[in-house]
Parts: sequence; structure tokens; C-alpha cells
Amino acid sequence: MPNSRPRPRARRGAAIAATGRDQLVSRSLQSAEHCLGARDFGTAYAHYLLVLSLAPELKDGVKETFQYTLFKWAEELDALNRIQDLLSCYEQALELFPDDEVICNSMGEHLFRMGFRDEAAGYFHKAVKLNPEFNDAKENFYRVANWLVERWHFIMLNDTRRNLAYNAAIQKAVCSGSKSVLDIGAGTGILSMFAKNAGAQLVYACELSKTMYELARDVVAANKMDTGIKLLHMKSLDIEIPKHIPERVSLVVTETVDAGLFGEGIVESLIHAWEHLLLPSKTKGENGNCETYGKVIPANAVIYGIAVECAEIRRHHRVLVKDVAAIHLPPNVKFQSPAYSSLDTEDTVEPYTTEKMSRISGGYLALTECFEIMKVDFNNLQELKSLATKTPGKISIPAVKEGTLDAIVVWFVLQLDEVHSLSTGPGEDTCWEQAVYPVQDLADYWVKPGDHITMEASCQDCYLRIQNINILDLDHEMEVVKSFARNKDLLSLGNEAELCSALANLQTSKPDTVEQMCILESTEIALLNNTSYHEGFKMAMKKVLSSLAPEKLCHAMDTQCQDNEMCCGTRPSYTAQNIPEPFYVLDVSEGFSILPIIAGTLGQVKPYSSVEKDQHRIALDLISEANHFPKETLEFWLTHVEDESAVLQRPESDKLWSIIILDVIEPSGLIQQEIMEKAAISRCLLQSGGKIFPQFVLMFGMLVESQTLLEESAVQGTDCTLGLNIAPFINQFQVPIRVFLDLSSLPYVPLSKPMELLRLDLMTPYLNTSSREVKVHICRSGRVTAIPFWFHMYLDEEVKLDTSSDASHWKQAAVVLEDPVQVEMGEELLLSVQHHKSNVSITVKK
Repeated sequence: MPNSRPRPRARRGAAIAATGRDQLVSRSLQSAEHCLGARDFGTAYAHYLLVLSLAPELKDGVKETFQYTLFKWAEELDALNRIQDLLSCYEQALELFPDDEVICNSMGEHLFRMGFRDEAAGYFHKAVKLNPEFNDAKENFYRVANWLVERWHFIMLNDTRRNLAYNAAIQKAVCSGSKSVLDIGAGTGILSMFAKNAGAQLVYACELSKTMYELARDVVAANKMDTGIKLLHMKSLDIEIPKHIPERVSLVVTETVDAGLFGEGIVESLIHAWEHLLLPSKTKGENGNCETYGKVIPANAVIYGIAVECAEIRRHHRVLVKDVAAIHLPPNVKFQSPAYSSLDTEDTVEPYTTEKMSRISGGYLALTECFEIMKVDFNNLQELKSLATKTPGKISIPAVKEGTLDAIVVWFVLQLDEVHSLSTGPGEDTCWEQAVYPVQDLADYWVKPGDHITMEASCQDCYLRIQNINILDLDHEMEVVKSFARNKDLLSLGNEAELCSALANLQTSKPDTVEQMCILESTEIALLNNTSYHEGFKMAMKKVLSSLAPEKLCHAMDTQCQDNEMCCGTRPSYTAQNIPEPFYVLDVSEGFSILPIIAGTLGQVKPYSSVEKDQHRIALDLISEANHFPKETLEFWLTHVEDESAVLQRPESDKLWSIIILDVIEPSGLIQQEIMEKAAISRCLLQSGGKIFPQFVLMFGMLVESQTLLEESAVQGTDCTLGLNIAPFINQFQVPIRVFLDLSSLPYVPLSKPMELLRLDLMTPYLNTSSREVKVHICRSGRVTAIPFWFHMYLDEEVKLDTSSDASHWKQAAVVLEDPVQVEMGEELLLSVQHHKSNVSITVKK
């Protein structure tokens, strides 16, 4: 047998190779450990890659050390902006550990910071699937899910009335001959599926969001329409014929409308569609087959408005106080909300905010009758093109009730075709909110019957703008108007528009002094209006500083006695050498805050503010100056800190803080991320007797039944989507916590009394209860669908701030149960409550 002799030699060669491999692996492991000790993470990472490629059986043994090395090396690459190298490292790591949830989550975090939200969501989602109990990945996925699949998708898909109307209009159009359909902004693809079910031969759907495009692809396939609907991952503005679709279509369906109608770009996309993608429209009186003509659903819209008094809108968009905890707010600092719509406010992106007016806290009072603002025909190309260039239309509406003019509330009626329509009005049961244009910058906001409210309406930058809102008291100001009139015809009833124009700025007097504009978020304005918040902080800070003062004062007096051989009871006269050290106060709460200025009024205090925006710093300097503070009293902490990610540091190398103010609760109603870690650092930076504010926080909650919360959190079955199977796919993006809730107006039935759920103690960590079980007594039979929660923040044992109070700038949040629990009065439930970073999870056990 000629081939039998070489075999032992081959075996010996293999043994030698194995020995050589083992030696290389051993040396590489030693080198990796040596590099780790020298903090040379890049070289250590390369050695581990070599080890695991040669000896994959060692994966389990070196997994944790490999993860640590990867993460440290990724931090260095990130700091050096070597993004491609960073991503390559993670790709290599995931080839070795494809089912490692920790590496998946870390990759997602890097992608999210880089702005790749779609891609980040994929890694977070995979990490949660690999380990459903991995809290870091769950929290990251919930955070990104809110970005990628906005909550209104759930509300809209649950709106059966809306779905029925669109389905009927599309069915009517297709049955009339519109056989080729383009769905612009397809979302889940529901309108495309309506068209296919109606008998459309060719259906195209475009969706820009990668997440929504992939979701639509899964939904269409699950409904067995993937061969009949062509999905395009792109903007409609980029669609070309015949590159993407073979020819012009006879029907465009879209719902790219927001509360202000134009804000999602419907005008721009329909102009492009009429010019490049749709068949020509049918002219009036022309007969012919619908297959040869183009058409849009919705066909047209009428925009309506009403002037309202609403205390809730007022406190979020106008600073209503002149003094805050004895701090005077000077008139030359003008605070405005981002929603203030003015010709000279170039920073405004969306010139309105949105509210569900039927659920706004405290309700509202209509000061005028409903009035028409403008009409738009989506089937008229010339009208669409002229919208952006039209001169703003002047509107004058008589007041019918007296009250404070706080806002113009706007909605629209969407006429889908000649028969079917949808109204987004405040009195309708609709998935839409209304657009709110807060009124600002008037000398007097009071209106009464006989007054006229004037404004200008236009469509600029693809937004509906309501501007130059004023109040005309015609009886009082008629003589003033005459002096402005150039001819007597101006006062005739037929020239009301000119009259309004002449009076447009009479109520807004512009002072001669230079004004500093300070744009604040609506929550920051509500905070500035919260008197009890600032008075509470002032009282608590005063107590702490008073408790520290005698100690410092005594030390200063002892020094003076020794120097001058005087009795300790003698009042010292300080010189430059023995002026007591100031108390150092640091406010690291996010956004605009005047707490440092309040602290500066409490004696020998050196307050530091952590505001970031230049206009906020200028405003705080002007407020300090108006309150006669020495120029150097208030300082901005971020100008002293080299690394803004490490804000919590000593005031000086040999000094400590007397008070550190932390932001514990986000305006959304959630606990701030990593607040307990920040508290741990802060405790190390406090002088003896110093305090963190708040000192501790109690979380309260109750069991409720709320169909509203269910429908705003997940699609409820197939009935609302007219039999289409959408819920299982979009509900992958549901999050267990709903934020920005207002419990005072949320529709719900309480099934238990409020109870304490958690204690977060920032000063005394052993008192924390970040995980506990709570027994709950059921006081009413029903179905537990959610657990709303809020917080009591204790600045000390006596001074408490309630995030659910009427004056609070905070909203509330709720855990929404995926599987509601039926309960009977008298029963007891057991709640398992856990807090991890900013995430609160609550499990209900019977």
C-alpha cells in the first residue's frame, strides 16, 4: 500500500502545528493581559481577536475580558472620531459573539449617539430578544422606539372612524376607474392595502423612515399583498419615472398632514406629484374615464380657528409673574416660547404647539365663534403653487364673550372626496390634536363683546402661520384711527380689512430700551410661573445656610479675637484677610433656572449656574443686574469645567459645595437617567452639613382603568384596522411607559387609592427602596390597564414639591399593562416595583 507510510508523518505535522498554535495563543493571551495592564486597549483587542480566531473554544473563558477591552478601545476610537474603525471593531466582535446581548446593546448605544437611530433600534431590539431581562437594552430600546415609531401611529390606527372614511373614499375612487395608486408617506401601508383590497391593479407605496418601511414590508407580506404592492424606501420627491415606477398613476392617497395641516410637507409633495407622477387632472365639466385622469385623496381641506381663554396654555407660554421669590424680573428681558409665531422670529421651526383641547387641564373658554381661515384644493396644482407666495390674508373676528385672549386654536376638515370627510375639531372624537398658536406680546389680553380680534394667516415655509394677533377695541380707539386715516372711506364698513391693518400694532407699544429676547421651552416658562417651587427652594436653602453660618461665623470671630486680643463676644470688623469664605451653591438642573440668583440673596453665597445657552446667560446677568447683584456674584459653571460630561467637581481644588441642586425628574414625568450615580458623586463634594436638593423623593401611584391609555400605547386587535393584520408588527415598538400625561384631565377610573411605590434617597443611600413589593387594596371592581405615577420631592423634611400639582411644570407618566388584570372590590394585588437608571418597571401579581 503505497500511501500507508506517510500518514504518521502527517500526524506528527499536525501535532507540531497544534503545538505551535497553542504556543501562539498562549503568547497572545499573555501579550493581551500585559497591554491591558498598560491600558493599551487597541493592541490588547488585536491580540484577543487573534486568540479567538485560533482558539474559538476559549470564548467562554475570555468573554468578559474581551467585552471590557472592546468597550475601552471603542471609547478611545470614539474620542478620536475614528468612526469607521469603531464600527469595524464591533462588526468583528459580533462575528465572534453573534448572540451577545451586551455587545449588541453597546453597538446600538454608539450608533444612537452618532444619529443612526434606525440602525441603533435594530441592535437594541436584538439585545432585548436575546435577553428579555437585560434592563439596559430594554431602556435603550424604549427610548429609541419613541423616536422611530411615534405614538400617534397607534392612536391613528385605533381610530376606526378615520380608517372607515379613508377606506370608503379609496374604494369609491378605485371602483370609478383609478386603477394605479401611489401612497405617499405609507407608514404601515394601511392605505395601500385599502387600495389593493378595492381592486387597484398597480399599487406603489413610498416611505422614507427605514424602520417604518421595514415594518410596512412585514405587514404587507403578512396580509398576503407583497406581490401586489411595491414598496419604495424613499421620499416621493425622489421618485422618477420609469426608474422607480413605470408610468404616471391615476390616484395619489396620502395622510401626510399634521395638526396644522401643512407641517408634514403635503403641499410640496403634491406639487411634485402633479408635475411628475400623476396623470393630468380632470377639468370642470369634462367627461371621461377616470383611468385617464389624475386625482388626490384627500381632495381638499378647510382650515378653521377659534380664539380661546385657557389658563393652561397661558402658564406655559407667557411669564405671568414680575417677581419670583423676591427676585425682580426686569421688563427688558422678554421671555417667549418657541411657538411664538412672528415674522422676525427666524428660529421658529414649527410656529405652533399642539393640544388635545377636549382634554386640556382646566378646560377652555371660546371667546369667538368658529371662523374659516383658508381653503386649499389638493387637486389644483396652480392653487398649491400659489400658497407659499400668497400675501398673508387678514382676518377680523368679533369677540362674543369676555375673557383673556390666550391662543388661537386651529383645526381642519379634510374632505376626502365629495362624500367622505374627517374633522379634527376639538369637539370631535378624533385621533388628531389641534394646533395652538399662543398669543404673546400684547399690552392687554382682555377682550369683551364688541372687540375684534385680528390676525394674518399664510402658508410660509410649508407651515400654516397665524401672525400679528391683536385686539381692537373699536369704541375706544375710533378717534385714534381717524388720525391714521388718509381718507374718510377707510372707516366704511366695506373697508374693515384696511381698518384692521391700520390698527394692527396699536396695542403693542415698543419701549425705547434695548430688549433681550430669551426663548424658553414651554416647561421652562411654566416653571418660572411656579411660585411655590421657588419659594420652597428659597426656604430650604435658607435653612441649610443658616445651619452652616454659625459654625463659620464662630470661626471668623475666634480669629478676630486672637488677632486683636478681644473678647469672643465682640462683633468682628472683617478685613481682607479674615472675610469668611462664601457658601458655594451649584445648580445643575437642566434648562433655564433662577435658583442660583435666589441663592445669591441669602448672604455670603457664591452661586453657580449650569445653563448652556448664551441667551439664557445674558438673561440671568440682566436679572442679576436688575436686582443689584455685584457683577461677579453669579458665575456660569460650564465656563470653569473643561469636560462638560464631568460637571460634578469641586468649586475649587480646596473647596466643597454647601448645596448641590440636581434635576431628579424630567418634565416628561420620568426619573432622570443616572440620577443615583450623580447623587453618589455629589455626596463626596459636599462640605460637612451640606445638602443635595432634593434630599429624597417618594414615588406614588395608583391602579386605574383607562381605555385611552391602552389605545395610545398599542393597536387593539384587527377590528379597528378593518380586518388587516397590523397590530403584531407595530406593537413590537410599544413601550410600557406613557409619558407627558396630565392626570387631571386623562380619562380614567381609579381602582385603588394612591400608594407609595419607591423611595429614592439622594442624601442617605441606605434608605433607598429601588426594588420592593407593595400590597394594594382594590377599592372598585374593574380592569387594571395602567398604573399612573408621580413624585413628591422633599427638599427637607418639611418642604415638599408635588409633580402632580396644578402649578407643576412636570407632567406625569404611567406604566401601561400589556395584559390588563380583572379585579374585584376588596381584593388585594401585589405590585413588584423596580427602578433601574431612569426606567421604572411594575409587575402586577394577583
